[in-house]
Amino acid sequence: MKIIPFEDLERTDLIVDAVYEGGGAGYSLGDPISRLLPGCGNLGGFRHSGRGDRKKFVVLFTSGEDKDWPDSLDLNTGKFIYYGDNKTPGHELHETHKGGNRLLRNVFEWTHSNPPKRELVPPFFVFQKYQTSNSARSVQFKGLAVPGFSGATATDDLVAVWKTSNGQRFQNYRAVFTILDVPVIPRVWLDELVTSSIDYQITPKVWMDWKANGNYNPLISEPTTVIRSIESQSPQNAQQERIVTAIYEYFKDEPKRFEAFAAKVFQLHDQRVIIDEITRGAVDGGRDAIGRYLLGLDDDPIYMEFALEAKCYRPPASDRNANSIGVREVARLISRLRHRQFGVLVTTSVVARQAYEEVRGDKHPVVFICGRDIAEILIGKGFNTPEMVARMLRNEFPN
Repeated sequence: MKIIPFEDLERTDLIVDAVYEGGGAGYSLGDPISRLLPGCGNLGGFRHSGRGDRKKFVVLFTSGEDKDWPDSLDLNTGKFIYYGDNKTPGHELHETHKGGNRLLRNVFEWTHSNPPKRELVPPFFVFQKYQTSNSARSVQFKGLAVPGFSGATATDDLVAVWKTSNGQRFQNYRAVFTILDVPVIPRVWLDELVTSSIDYQITPKVWMDWKANGNYNPLISEPTTVIRSIESQSPQNAQQERIVTAIYEYFKDEPKRFEAFAAKVFQLHDQRVIIDEITRGAVDGGRDAIGRYLLGLDDDPIYMEFALEAKCYRPPASDRNANSIGVREVARLISRLRHRQFGVLVTTSVVARQAYEEVRGDKHPVVFICGRDIAEILIGKGFNTPEMVARMLRNEFPN
């Protein structure tokens, strides 16, 4: 991991996944982003340089810790989902202090107008909080972004979503960006953006291609392994840990009831999932639920059948080890799969490495949804506290 010290920030390039350290001279003075990109401000998720609607550049900063508005970056595709800045009730969608939602509306309108006005769209620089031993304000650069994503339409990539807080409803934007395949942003281009004196000889070619032709060239990174570690299957923070623990505690004495919940989790993950039956214990044939996965066109669909198995096992936590899924449990599911079926295993725990390796090594068509996955799926659907999850469990899966 490349770490750039605070005193060098004014001279450095922006390198994807490099960490830029914060300073120790107070909260605002120690902000690394404003030192990297002068004129953008030192607070907030939206930071920009330039007056009016025309901006020289925009910074999108995410802590990665907002349980209500979970920004996310898919490293495999370069798709970046970012939520706007209307995060409390009492304001109209575009009436925000930093003007972030108005900015989103403008750049997506310019991107999709006919003819497009992409020349008006400023570059977006994405940073994420990355605490280091020297500073809690350090950040990691995630890339140069543009509005939209290949294959997404004007109705898909900027959507106003409703949330409820303290009994009050309000809207915020969910915006989809593409991280472009630009591994290094040269300092000389950053300096010219600040001064508005652009030399197109040094402007990143992928950025110019998008501006001129609308071509999305995402920064794609294929995973080096298909075997998820125990750590990557486990809750990553206290919020996720509490949610998974609440689920386990609710179902552990009657694990058979966990099966319907596991089926719901798979449906929440993908709207193309159809659950046909939660099977009865005496006649389930090793399958806790069966269903179909929708493929093809709406008026000419085809379906792939799947069998789902649910395991309400003790999840990992800071004060205990997990009761992990082993080879025996996975083999049981695989042996019950019929021709042209795939399997889904949902657990509050984790899949042991040997079992994971055997499934992937032998190319068995099995989907694993583990404790961390369950938490992330629920949080993404608005069930972002243990209390909200417990309420949903009592309402939908009563004792």
